[in-house]
Amino acid sequence: MVHTLFAFYLADEKATAALATQIAPRLKAGDTLLLEGEIGAGKSAFARALIRARLGRMEDVPSPTFTLVQTYEDDHGDIWHCDLYRLTHPDEALELGLDEAFETAICLIEWPDRLGEVAPKTALTLSFEAQDDHHHVAITGPNVWAEKLRGLDA
Repeated sequence: MVHTLFAFYLADEKATAALATQIAPRLKAGDTLLLEGEIGAGKSAFARALIRARLGRMEDVPSPTFTLVQTYEDDHGDIWHCDLYRLTHPDEALELGLDEAFETAICLIEWPDRLGEVAPKTALTLSFEAQDDHHHVAITGPNVWAEKLRGLDA
């Protein structure tokens, strides 16, 4: 069963990065974050900050808009950053190898609606929304995430 776990007001990109930095060490191989929201809502900024926090270094993290998938080697398992905007059918996600990545990597999926029924049932969903002078994110997921994210603040 999916529950709303948190909702945060993010004043700027620095606040988005702070949230990503808190979530990053709580992830393990097999975890999937579904990043929802319109263009400019903060999905890529969040993913970039999370990847840098996981890797522990400043890393060039380009948007995977055209490549569809960017992978990063982490000591505890690969990180897959995916932008599925250009996909037209969930089978195309499987052709990218996402079904295996969902089990063996940390997956950050932008435009997760393109996955359809392929989306992991255990995924954490972050729904980003751009407001006039800030962003908002609602975090929902199965109960298992409540314990993993205990103490999260932004």
